[in-house]
Amino acid sequence: MNASQWIAKADKYIMKTYGRYPLVPVRGEGCRLWDADGKEYLDFLAGVAVNNLGHCHPKVVAALQRQAAELIHCSNYYHIPSQIELAELLCAHSFADKAFFCNSGAEANEAAIKLARKYAREKHGDAERYEIITALASFHGRTMATISATGQEKVQKFFDPLLHGFRYVPFDDADALAAAVTPQTCAVMLEPIQGEGGVVVPSADYFRRVREICDRHGLLLIFDEVQVGIGRTGKLFAHEHFGVFPDIMTLAKALAGGAPIGAMLARDEIAAAFSPGTHGSTFGGNPLVTAAGVAALRAILEEGLLNRAEEMGEYLLGELERLQAKHPSLVREVRGIGLMIGMELTIPAGEIVLKGLDRGVLLNVTHDSVLRFVPPLVVTKQEVNEMIAILDGILEETNR
Repeated sequence: MNASQWIAKADKYIMKTYGRYPLVPVRGEGCRLWDADGKEYLDFLAGVAVNNLGHCHPKVVAALQRQAAELIHCSNYYHIPSQIELAELLCAHSFADKAFFCNSGAEANEAAIKLARKYAREKHGDAERYEIITALASFHGRTMATISATGQEKVQKFFDPLLHGFRYVPFDDADALAAAVTPQTCAVMLEPIQGEGGVVVPSADYFRRVREICDRHGLLLIFDEVQVGIGRTGKLFAHEHFGVFPDIMTLAKALAGGAPIGAMLARDEIAAAFSPGTHGSTFGGNPLVTAAGVAALRAILEEGLLNRAEEMGEYLLGELERLQAKHPSLVREVRGIGLMIGMELTIPAGEIVLKGLDRGVLLNVTHDSVLRFVPPLVVTKQEVNEMIAILDGILEETNR
């Protein structure tokens, strides 16, 4: 079938929970995708920061093929070697001592919310200590608990009553956070860099002050690294840029090279609050996805992709700043770290994305007016130049 035929069938059978573009990708390699009509696209969205290794990295493909031929799934009633290996790798390269595996970022954040509440109740002997402070413009997922944690009304609209026990403060405002702490507060949950909120990087001192507030009041600090973790910013975890470490961290998206996975990591003392039966996941951390996770994480660490993300991020940022100087009436600001970069426009960015799609480059808009660039970490300078030339042409045309 061609792309139009697939889209017609999707309109008939798929619920309309997404505003989909008229694109039917059927094959991918590195930073490029091909659709059902054979048209080639340069991918600067990477499955919303999932495909950090690019499409179909050979080591991830080989791990999936090997594992699929041996054992696809078994229950978490049993011990799973690839799950154990992935947990060991994550703990060896982070602050954490233990990992819990699930299927998505939302599930990882659900687990973090539950663990924070249970730990606080057991440590302080206070059932009323359950409130979690999050940030305005944050995004933590689409389940009921995680939309309650998310500080965006547009995500919560139509789904009230929300889950009780969340308080929202402005991002990058430590004074507001300190003022929001009450005897009911058990944790603070923040993204090191807000992604869906418009690629917002906080000031250098923000997280140091947040850590001090948490330590002063006995609160847990949860970092949601679902979008910014696994090398996206040039370090394995984005909080490393700020020199501040959490008590709990959540991961998903890029963790298994494109396979669906989520993870929550914690220090031993906190992880001990979860006992058998208090939390779980049927598919979480199964042999297939964790084999992919081991291959993906090893590839990122062994192939120098952290340095590459930093190097290519600086180059992409510079090229986008050059476009800002060339189109000052359209580009308000360029910001970001590594290959997590936002270009804030003075106009809605949706039309720019559509024009990019027509010209063979996949772009993304977040927070209405921010173009979000999250290409695979394997992106080349030539591919950056190709995208920049197309975007320059679109901005030139828009400015006429």
